[in-house]
Amino acid sequence: MALTAAGPAEPTTRSLGFHVTMLLASLLPVVLLAQSLAVIVDFGIEDLGLPTPLGGILIAILVLAPEGLAAFYAALANHLQRAVNVCLGSALATIGLTIPAVLVIGLVTGRDVELGLSQVDTVLLVLTLFVSGLTFGGGRTNVLQGVVHLLLFAIYVMLIFSP
Repeated sequence: MALTAAGPAEPTTRSLGFHVTMLLASLLPVVLLAQSLAVIVDFGIEDLGLPTPLGGILIAILVLAPEGLAAFYAALANHLQRAVNVCLGSALATIGLTIPAVLVIGLVTGRDVELGLSQVDTVLLVLTLFVSGLTFGGGRTNVLQGVVHLLLFAIYVMLIFSP
C-alpha cells in the first residue's frame, strides 16, 4: 500500500487471471529446482546405501521448512493458535495442491500414479488420519495428543530403517 499526500492509497485489486499467472510463474522454478535436487538426493541415498523412502522425507523437510520454522517461532512466542494455523495451512496446501497437481500431470503424461504404500504403511496412514480427526475435530487439543502424533511419526521413521 502506497502513501499519498492525502494518506494511504487504496490497495489495487488484480484479476483472477493475474493471480493464476503469478502462482504458476512462482511454482515453476520451485518444481524445476525440486526435480534437480531429487536427482542429487537419490544419488546420495543410493551411494550411502540408505533406504529409498528417506529421499521423500528429506525433500518434504526442505519443502515444509519455512512453514515449520514459522510455526516453531510462533509456538516459542506463545502464539499457539498461529502455530496451529500455520501447520494446518501447510498441510492443507500440500494435500489440496500437490496431490491434485500430481494426478493432473499423471493424466496429461499418460502415466499411472501409485500411492506406493505397503500394508504396514497403509495401517499407519489410516491410524494417523484417525488420530488427526480426533485431535483436530474436537474443540481443544492438549499435549498428550501432540505426543501421540510425534510417536506415530517416530514409528514411521523407525519402519523406514527397519522394514
